[in-house]
Amino acid sequence: MVHPKDTQYATLVGSDLPPRVRSALEQLLSVISEEVVRGLGKMLNELEQQLFQQANHARSSTAQDDQFNALRSLRLTRADFIPRYLHGLEDTLARLRTPRIEIEPALVAKPGSQQWQLVDHESSDDEMKLRDLAVRYESRATLTLYLLGQRFGVMAASPAFETERLPVGPRALLRIAHDTAMTLHHDNVLRQLLYRAFEHHVLAGYPPLAELMNDALGKAGILPGLEFVPARIRPAAQAPAATASEPVSRDGTRKPVATAPAADPATTPYTGWLGQADAPSATDDAMQFALLQQLLSGRRGLIGKLQAGSPASSAEALAAPALDEMLGTLQRNPRSAAAPEQKRSLRDVQQAVLAMARQQRGSAATLSREDNDTFDLLGLLYTELEREVRGDTLARELLDRLQVPLLRLALQDRAFFVRSEHPGRMFLNTVAESGATWLGDDGVDPHFENQLAQTVERVVNDYEGDVQVFEQANADLQQQLQVQARRAEVSERRHVEAARGKEKLAVAKQRAATVLDEMIRQQPLPRFVQTLLRQAWADVLTLVLLRNGEQSELWRTHLESTRRIIEVTCAKDSTLDADLATQIEQSMLQVGYHANEAAAMARQLSRAPTESDDAASRTELSVKLKSHTRLGEDATAKKAETRPRNGEEQACYEHLRSLPFGTWMEFTNNQQGDRTRRRLSWYSPITDNALFVNNRGQRIAEMTLDHLARLMAKNQMRVVTVESSRLVDRAWQATLSVLRSFAGQGEQPAWTAPT
Repeated sequence: MVHPKDTQYATLVGSDLPPRVRSALEQLLSVISEEVVRGLGKMLNELEQQLFQQANHARSSTAQDDQFNALRSLRLTRADFIPRYLHGLEDTLARLRTPRIEIEPALVAKPGSQQWQLVDHESSDDEMKLRDLAVRYESRATLTLYLLGQRFGVMAASPAFETERLPVGPRALLRIAHDTAMTLHHDNVLRQLLYRAFEHHVLAGYPPLAELMNDALGKAGILPGLEFVPARIRPAAQAPAATASEPVSRDGTRKPVATAPAADPATTPYTGWLGQADAPSATDDAMQFALLQQLLSGRRGLIGKLQAGSPASSAEALAAPALDEMLGTLQRNPRSAAAPEQKRSLRDVQQAVLAMARQQRGSAATLSREDNDTFDLLGLLYTELEREVRGDTLARELLDRLQVPLLRLALQDRAFFVRSEHPGRMFLNTVAESGATWLGDDGVDPHFENQLAQTVERVVNDYEGDVQVFEQANADLQQQLQVQARRAEVSERRHVEAARGKEKLAVAKQRAATVLDEMIRQQPLPRFVQTLLRQAWADVLTLVLLRNGEQSELWRTHLESTRRIIEVTCAKDSTLDADLATQIEQSMLQVGYHANEAAAMARQLSRAPTESDDAASRTELSVKLKSHTRLGEDATAKKAETRPRNGEEQACYEHLRSLPFGTWMEFTNNQQGDRTRRRLSWYSPITDNALFVNNRGQRIAEMTLDHLARLMAKNQMRVVTVESSRLVDRAWQATLSVLRSFAGQGEQPAWTAPT
């Protein structure tokens, strides 16, 4: 049922936007609607089938009732969902120039605040899940979202929009879906299924949709021809000529250029699993290799000065086919380059090749300058890799096995060194990361190690100059890594749900204690009655609050019972309130007390104490209270008072609270600088607790954000960024630093790896 006159939604026709902007937004809405309607239709079909199947296979009648209620709700509101969603989308676009009202999220406590309050847990869980989903898809369309932000800034007559403010960004699309579901009174069961189906059928196609939106706005005259040109490092003298890099259209006019993406790889937190980091692309392979040769020339010049007086060699350089043939022989007989008990280096391989050439030719041979550069570059890269790979791992042995095949590949294709997405380089990264120093002893799946060893052996046996051998090997490993990542995500999700449950219990317990304190603060209660209320009865209130919420009738009933307990225990008349005693006894049984203990406490709390009361029975009851495990005792263990944070620690704390779930962090383990990576799976803005897992999704530790901020301020912990996430890229940057030092360039790069 369509609601064209629904007054709660703003429309583009009725907006006060300039005609050109309104026309562009109408065209944009048409493009989005066509794609979104298709996805929403599939989503609703899947939801209906899924709910029906779950209801038929429910394990209990209660669960089955929930599923059928959700199915009934979906069928009643299905016809309204897509029209309301489109109205919500148009409303968001129509309010493009409406001033933003900053609303503090309900689930976020102010930093450093000790005032906890019970929140709507379903709402807070929804917010967290939607934020996680949005961040995931924003990271997959960073550039297109940046360009959209530029265009929306023009239409709004304001600075460029940040990703989270975009009315057509992943966050906005998810928010509209959430608002539509809430408007149609979808329950929590239906909403959770809806979010997953929305991700599968709508968000999964967001990157190409974002491209279509950019094209539509460009055709509508909003920054037509806007392109992104990555900024390149230039010498200072060339800075004024930088405009020469601006793209020029066919009619000779310059196009607008976007020069800085919203998400900088140097600062964007890395959230992928092992082997999932994207490789930056590069162009101009020949030019980049020429720059590398200049750096190597500086290195050779310095080494030549140190070796002055050595006779110049007149040996003939080996031709490329002959060199490849000899390396193929070494690949098939790997121990011919070194003694079996020794570790082989690329220098050993080079010496073995030259010795083989001398034996075959009867005279000395040498390598061409380019071939020699390739040996040197790969040798330097391997040296840096070995610094980041543990010596006692299988990866170290596999890297040794891969030396000759990779050398042959690099000699054949110089792009190995300058293209991060080169198949050989990506394969090398996967092998090296399996033994990275930061993984720890618990971070690698033994099954994956077996697959890795088999794949490396296949490369060594099969590679004869065909780069597809590396492509296929890398594809096989990526498939294994995806399986491993899915297993890790399932394990991680279980730990996150457990942590969220502990948080809900802690908040409910804190709220119950606060309410109880307010009620008995100025009452002349006997000490033993106070003890029973603050321990046993507080657990009853916590359980009611946790299960039913603060707005429930049952909670109000128990508050009234609490007032009645205070009233009767303070009265001069010691008559037993039988109805109150029965209710107290039943409540105590629900929080785990034995029947005799519950009955004894019910008697103590349903009448005023008298002088004839048995002191021994009170003492016995007190002992049982102390030995009884209280509800959520481990979740609410008292934390030591923390000292105030200094300026740097506070900045780190605020930065940590802005990180997406799944961010990897690197901790310094000892004074030697050994590091271990842990994944920040979840943190609570309410209790400040943070959960960490390893690369296999296994729970490793729980810490507070305050403690993490102090570690970060001391440089004992750092956030892993996209730029530094791949091991082989970090090793390559270290290699370039070594070459620059030989060339006398210090930290000023002659060339940096393309990003």
